[in-house]
Amino acid sequence: MSFIEYGGGTLIKERGLLNRYKLDFRLLRDMDKALLFSLIALVLYGLLNIYLSTKGNTGDLSPFYHVKRQLAWFAVSLVALYFFVAIDYKVIFRYIPIVYWGSVILLIAVWIPHIGIEVNGARGWIRIAGQSMQPAEFAKFAIILRTAKLLDEMDCEINNIKNIFTIFIWAMIPVGLILIQPDMGMAMVCFFIVLGMLFVAGLDKRIIWGGALALFLSVIVLWYSGLILPHQKARIVSFMSSDSQDSANGYQLSQSLIGIGSGGLFGSKPSLDPNVAPGYSGTHVPEVQTDFIFSAIGEQWGLAGALVLLLLYGILISRMIAIARRTKDRFASLVCMGLVSYFLFAITQNIGMTINLMPITGITLPLISEGGSSLLTTVIAVALILNIGMRKKKIHF
Repeated sequence: MSFIEYGGGTLIKERGLLNRYKLDFRLLRDMDKALLFSLIALVLYGLLNIYLSTKGNTGDLSPFYHVKRQLAWFAVSLVALYFFVAIDYKVIFRYIPIVYWGSVILLIAVWIPHIGIEVNGARGWIRIAGQSMQPAEFAKFAIILRTAKLLDEMDCEINNIKNIFTIFIWAMIPVGLILIQPDMGMAMVCFFIVLGMLFVAGLDKRIIWGGALALFLSVIVLWYSGLILPHQKARIVSFMSSDSQDSANGYQLSQSLIGIGSGGLFGSKPSLDPNVAPGYSGTHVPEVQTDFIFSAIGEQWGLAGALVLLLLYGILISRMIAIARRTKDRFASLVCMGLVSYFLFAITQNIGMTINLMPITGITLPLISEGGSSLLTTVIAVALILNIGMRKKKIHF
C-alpha cells in the first residue's frame, strides 16, 4: 500500500456557510455505489426484522413503535451522511481533537444527575431533548479518528515503545470512562479497533503476543476489581459451563439456539400483519430486536436469510478494504481499516454469541440492531469512507 504525505490542503473554498456544505456532483461519478447500496440495504433489512420481531409484542404501544423509532434515527443518519460526504474529509482531519474531547465530555456527562441514565446496571446513557443517546458509540468513532491521526503523525513507526505508549494513553482515556460505566462489550470493541489499526500499521508480532498476555492479566485484575457486574460474570461463566443452556443465566442463549435451529433453510415465513404476533417456534428471547436480532433473522428467514445478511456485510467490508488500498492518503487508509476492524469484530462477536461460540455481551449487530446512537455513528463512519473513495483523485478545473 503506497502513501503520499498529507499536506493539509483542502479543496473546499470559503464561499459562505451554505456553499461550504454543498456537494460537488462531479464527485458522485467516483462514489462507490456498491458500498452505498450495501449500507442502505443493511439498514432496510434491519428495519424489516425489527418490525417482524416486535409487532404484536408491544403491549399498548403501536406495533410500529420500535421500527418508527429506528426509522426516525435513519432519517437523521441520512442527513448526517450527506454532510459527511459533502465536506472534504481533509477538513474533518483538522477537527479531530474537538471530536475526540467532545466524546470524552459526553462520557463524563453520564454521571451528571438528570442527564445520565442507568440502564441494566450500567450508567452509559444521556438524555438530550427527550432522546436517549449512548456516548460510547460516539467515542468508538472518535477513537478511530484519533488513532489514525496519531499513526499518520508517527509515520506508522509503531514498533517504538514510546509511540505505542502514546497511542495507549489516548485510547485509554475514553475506554477507561467506558469501563467504569461499566460497558465491557464496548470496551472490547474499542480494544479490537485499535489492535486492528496497529496491525495494519505494521505492529511487530512479538508485541502483539505481549499485548495478548497483558490483556489476559488485565481481565484477571478486572474480574476481581468489581468493575465487572455480577450478571456479566454470570454470562461468562454460563458460556464456559458445559450445561450453560440449561442454567438460568443461559436462558437467553438457549432460546436463541432453539429459534435459529427451528428456522431451517428458509425460515418460518413471518407475517407482515401488525395484528399477528411474531411466529416464533416457542422461543422468547428478551429484547430480541437489540443484541439478539440475529436470532430473529435465523428463525424468520432461516439459513437463506442469514446468508443474505452475511453477503451484504461482505460487500460492505470488501468495498471499504478496496478504498483503503486505493487511497494514497495514509490517514484516510487507516480510518478505513479502523472501521473494517470494528465491523469484523462486532459481527463476529454478535453472531457468535447467539450461536454459543462467543460469550454474551451487549454488542449490537451493526446497522441491523435497534439503537439510534449505534446507527447514526455507523452511518457517519461509512459516509466518511464514501468521502475518501470519492476524493482519491484531485478535481481538475
